[in-house]
Amino acid sequence: MIQHGKYPAQVFWKNAPSGSPSVGFAALSLRLFKLTKSNIMKYRIALVLIILAAVSRLLPHPQNFTPIAAIGLFGAAVFDRRWLMFVVPFVALFLSDLLLNNVVYAQYYEGFAWVSSGWIYVAFALVILLGRVLLHHKIGIKNVVVASLCASVLFFLVSNFSTWYETALYPKTFDGLMLCYTAGLPFFGNTVLGDLFFSAVLFGGYAWAMRSNLALVRVK
Repeated sequence: MIQHGKYPAQVFWKNAPSGSPSVGFAALSLRLFKLTKSNIMKYRIALVLIILAAVSRLLPHPQNFTPIAAIGLFGAAVFDRRWLMFVVPFVALFLSDLLLNNVVYAQYYEGFAWVSSGWIYVAFALVILLGRVLLHHKIGIKNVVVASLCASVLFFLVSNFSTWYETALYPKTFDGLMLCYTAGLPFFGNTVLGDLFFSAVLFGGYAWAMRSNLALVRVK
């Protein structure tokens, strides 16, 4: 009979004869169970933090001071499975965009707006790939700062290129493109500060939550 408070693998391992192949199987099962449980806890914490960061986009904030790049970097760093590192951040971005475009900024759109700019999603995908290269299994203060600054530059280049390419504000020449980038420089400071701030919140909050939960597991 399984003892209360113990997993089947633990009981089986304890009662199995010494040297039995069953011992090795039970030990492997227990390790896999703990690994799965640890991953579930890790993903739950990451998911909650990403949702909170996405919701923060709906609050009043300085222009360009957003969690978008930080969400992409964080998802790429924390989720081991590649499909999750894309799906979770993109769903968070898309749903928060829907609320922003059709509730907060509804007066600026005619009818229901699904996506404000496809270029933002292109930049977001590039940031996720950047985070995968710089941060996956390599999370540290220095790496997070470097990745955040690179993401800021990437968003700046892509977003201003889209303004130059899609609007008639600037001549379709190299000089026109440089003029567009120059005009965007006053907003770049908020982009950098926002990316650094939200990266610190997400990665710092994740590290704190993981330590707290692991401490609780040990106490139990």
